[in-house]
Amino acid sequence: MSQSQQNKWALITGASSGIGLELARIHAAAGGHLAIAARRESKLAELKEELEGRHGVKVMTFACDLSRPGAATQLYEDIKAASIKVDYLINNAGFGGHGKFHERDWEADAQMINLNILALAELTRRFLPDFVARNSGRILNVSSTAGEVPGPLQAVYYASKAFVTSFSNAIAEELSDTNITVTSLKPGYTETEFADAAHLRSTRLVSGGGATAASVAQDGYDAMLAGQLNRISGMGLSQRIQLAMAPMAPRKMLLKQIRQLQEG
Repeated sequence: MSQSQQNKWALITGASSGIGLELARIHAAAGGHLAIAARRESKLAELKEELEGRHGVKVMTFACDLSRPGAATQLYEDIKAASIKVDYLINNAGFGGHGKFHERDWEADAQMINLNILALAELTRRFLPDFVARNSGRILNVSSTAGEVPGPLQAVYYASKAFVTSFSNAIAEELSDTNITVTSLKPGYTETEFADAAHLRSTRLVSGGGATAASVAQDGYDAMLAGQLNRISGMGLSQRIQLAMAPMAPRKMLLKQIRQLQEG
């Protein structure tokens, strides 16, 4: 379901780096305007200058920490106050963390839940009535193939991505009699700042390398425009087969295999 992106507004969270930054570049190159949100105001300013200069589109920046309670609703209100009509809501912001659940800092995990789950759901809840009122809009929620299985040593992160996929698919069906679509992007390991921030650089999961953020972003953007329910990205055929077979594997064996990937 392709259509011109000229003058359409996309709100992208976590736009200062990685997949979010590349999604912003793709949308701007298609002639779309952008509301970009992230914690790092200086990074947002740099991206605004780049995209406005290169593509002649409008870019508005919103520096905020969406892991804080209420920040998602405040962002929605700031967007409305700026008279921006969002056509595409792209919930990309998120982070992970490595280690045994009972040994990790609870405040860090609570922030992860707030960002990966609550902020995504809250922004979707705020913008969706506007989409329904005009019977148009696209939502892209960045999940992960991690959401397909439990994740020993990344228990909260994997669980949060399971929520994103389940939530996205459920509301997509609720909206099936409208012109609004909801797409879940499920990347495999992708080369971004994520691995360093989550202290995963030395693990087997990361050591083999991954897809580029640009290629994953393009897959997600195309899937969103096509109104696809799910899009797996950044995985080869053998990895896709392994992922498809995972639900049929003995659970304890699967858990041990996943844990080994998380270990150094």
